Amino acid sequence: MHMSYASLFVGSHVSTRKGFRNAAVTSESMGAKAFQYFPKNPRSLILKENVDWNDAKRCAEYCREQGILSIGHAPYPLNPAVEERRQDVMVDAMLNALEIVNACGSVGLVVHFGKYSGKDPLQGYKNIIQCTNKTLRQWTGSALLLLENQAGGGSQMGTTMEELTRIRDLSDYPEKIGFCLDTCHFFAAGMWNGEDWARVEQQGNELGFFDNLKAVHLNDSLYPYKSGKDRHANIGSGHIGSHGFRDLLASQVVSGIPLVLETESGPDGTHRAEIAALHSLAAAQPGKGSRK
Repeated sequence: MHMSYASLFVGSHVSTRKGFRNAAVTSESMGAKAFQYFPKNPRSLILKENVDWNDAKRCAEYCREQGILSIGHAPYPLNPAVEERRQDVMVDAMLNALEIVNACGSVGLVVHFGKYSGKDPLQGYKNIIQCTNKTLRQWTGSALLLLENQAGGGSQMGTTMEELTRIRDLSDYPEKIGFCLDTCHFFAAGMWNGEDWARVEQQGNELGFFDNLKAVHLNDSLYPYKSGKDRHANIGSGHIGSHGFRDLLASQVVSGIPLVLETESGPDGTHRAEIAALHSLAAAQPGKGSRK
């Protein structure tokens, strides 16, 4: 079943340098119905204390008026799989970011599944459950913690739909956890070859994964299937190819949730052309797209 144009909320990652509301306005000017942003410095776990809460409120109001969905992305050093003695800084950083994205009216905060370097991988999973439980025990807002699948480089953790659903099932607060599916990571980890979306959808539905899918990172892959490498390419110019994305965009599971590009911007410095191309791809009839 093909999705209608209105049910696809496509956009890109945008800068908040000029504020949260401006990020939403910038997205809308590109023809986007979704966007992603960093609620704080993406390179640091230091808490953001000088938040312009009025700007965040205006962002939420603008998004409601325009029918735009947004997600925040946690800083890169945030790792919920770390050992217990290092968890407090992770918990504080997650709560700080959750407060900001909640004020902006966002669906949730995207957090990478996490990497564990110890000898016992099982301890890494226990750490993720423990760290997220500590965070969500204190969290009363409506923004969700969105666990993102990983590509498999440097750590094999968090590459499968089974792992993400299991962490959520074992959480004390499953209702506060959703998922963000990164297409490049999924392809690089060998979970989707770009040609077998129907199989992925069936498997994900059986696991209950897609019941809790709240966002998608739309990225083609610079490296081949099962490479384990997290390097994004623009849609249709990587190893997944346009055909794979057309199958995904036609799926009911991506209807009504933010679908966000994390790719290089176009010659005009925006994602306007790539967003328009995705809408054209979604409107294409089966069998008419390019296959790579």
